[in-house]
Amino acid sequence: MEADDRQFLLTTAWLFARHGQALRARTLCEALVEADPRDGVSAAALADLLLDDGEPDRALRVVMAADFPQELARVEAVLETRALLALGRGAAARRRWSRYIESSKGRSRTWVK
Repeated sequence: MEADDRQFLLTTAWLFARHGQALRARTLCEALVEADPRDGVSAAALADLLLDDGEPDRALRVVMAADFPQELARVEAVLETRALLALGRGAAARRRWSRYIESSKGRSRTWVK
């Protein structure tokens, strides 16, 4: 599938989700992730929908299989943390969030604790 086609389907899924059509959005996101499970942008959209539908185990698998671009590192951390919490794995969720916070620190970001 061409990049423009993927972007069109992802935008359509977003519009469906924003207008109360989560099932249609999920169908499109599932197709995108099936075609390319490593696409972090599509995986993030699907994982968010899965978490909203009460499927944290599947959401976690989707997140773990994807390659997220650096600009979506926070999204990846939030989705993984939410899924772990929903699965009752609080200690793992805290470790995951702490790893994200630590990775956000740097000379220019010393305010992050």
